[in-house]
Amino acid sequence: MLYKFLYKIGSFIRNPSIKKHLIFLEKSNGWSSDKLKEYQLQKIKKIVAFAYENSSFYKSHFSSNNFHPSDIKELSDVKNIPILEKVDVLTSNAKIHTNFKGKTFTAITSGSSGQSLSFQRDESADSFNRATIQKGYLWYGVYPWQLNGYFWGFNFNFLKKNKTIILDFLQNRFRIFNYNSYNLKRFVKKLNKATYIHGYSSMIYQTAKLINERGLLKPKGIKMIKGTSEKIFKNYHDEVIKAFGSKIISEYGATESGIIAFECLEGNMHINMEGVLVEEINHEIVVTNLQMKSFPIIRYKLGDYIELESDLKKCKCGRNHRILKEVTGRVGLPIYGKSEIYPSFTFYYIFKNLDSQYSIKLNYQIIQKEKGILLVKIEQKLTNKQIKKLHTEFVKYFNNDIQYTIEDEYILQSNEGKLKSFISHL
Repeated sequence: MLYKFLYKIGSFIRNPSIKKHLIFLEKSNGWSSDKLKEYQLQKIKKIVAFAYENSSFYKSHFSSNNFHPSDIKELSDVKNIPILEKVDVLTSNAKIHTNFKGKTFTAITSGSSGQSLSFQRDESADSFNRATIQKGYLWYGVYPWQLNGYFWGFNFNFLKKNKTIILDFLQNRFRIFNYNSYNLKRFVKKLNKATYIHGYSSMIYQTAKLINERGLLKPKGIKMIKGTSEKIFKNYHDEVIKAFGSKIISEYGATESGIIAFECLEGNMHINMEGVLVEEINHEIVVTNLQMKSFPIIRYKLGDYIELESDLKKCKCGRNHRILKEVTGRVGLPIYGKSEIYPSFTFYYIFKNLDSQYSIKLNYQIIQKEKGILLVKIEQKLTNKQIKKLHTEFVKYFNNDIQYTIEDEYILQSNEGKLKSFISHL
C-alpha cells in the first residue's frame, strides 16, 4: 500500500493529467477499427494545424513542399505531408519547438544511431505516454507500483547515482547493470518477491542465461517480462522461459515518438493508435505523434525497419488496434570485456553523459572484433579536452576491462540499410 500511495502522489504532482488519459484509454481499448481511424484523423488535423501556426520550422517545411493543413480531408491524405528526417530534428531543433505555454519536461536521447537529441515534451503528452504504458501493464494484471526488477543503467556521478537510488526506492524497483556473481545472486534473490521484470532485452536474456548456467534459484510469481529499446531475438525466449517462467514481451517506442506498440497476451504487438499514426514506407517506419504539441513529431523517419500486418488481421484478444508484425531495426549485442560482459546500451550512457554534462554531441560507431578491444569511430574532429572527457566516461563504465582506440573525423558506415551505433563481430 505504501508504494501505491507514493505512486499516486508522485503521479498527481508530476503528471496531473495521467488519470484523465487512463480513463480515455480504457474506453478506446474496445473501439472498432473505424472509430480508431476517425480519432486519428481528427487528431492529426489538429496537430498539423497547431504545428503550422506555432512552429517556424513546420510553417516553412510545409510551405516549401506545397502542403497546407487544410489539405487533409481523410486519413490517406497524410501521405501529402512532407517527411521529417533525423537531420531535421537535429539541425532545426529550436525551430521545431512551438511557442507552447505550459509545463514541459526535458527529454534526452542519444538515439540508436548515436546522434544525440534533446527536446521539451509537454506534460499532457508525457502523461499520455505513461498512461499508455500502464494500460499495457494492465493486460497482464500488473501495476507500476508493484515490486519490479529493472534491467537498465545508472550514472556513476555521485549525485546522480544517489538520485537514482532514491527514485528506485520511490518506484519500488531494483536494478542490475553488470553480471558479476555477487550482484547477480543479490538481484535474483530480490526477484523472488517481484511481480514483473523490465528493461533491455539483451540484459534480460543474458541474466536468464547465467541463472540457468549457474543453477541459481529461479524466481516464482513473475507476471510480466517486458523488453524494450532492443530487438528481442527468438532464441532469447527459451532461456528466459527456463529462468523466469514466461517469455519476453515487447514494448516498442522511442523518446521522440512515445510508445508505438505493446504486445498483448496473444503475442501480437498492437499499435498505440490513440497516440501515434504509423506508416510503413519501403519497410521503414514513419511515425506521427498525435499528442505532443511542444515538439511536434510529424511523419518522422525513425530509422527502424518494420513490417505491418494486414489491416484485416484480427487478434484473438479482441482489440482492433492494428498489429505491428515485426521490428527489425533494433539489435542489442553484448560487449565483451576481458573478464566481464556489458550491455550494448552502455554506450548510450557514455555518450548521453557527454551531451548532458558537457554539451559534447558526438555521432559514433563502435566495432568489436576481439574480446576486450573496441574501435571507437567518431564523426566529428575531437579536441584534446573532448578526448579526455570521452576517456573519463569509458573508464567509469569499463574500468580497465576494455582497451579501445579512437578514430575521429570518420565517415560512419551503414550496415544492411541502417546505421548501427555498435557492430559486433563476435
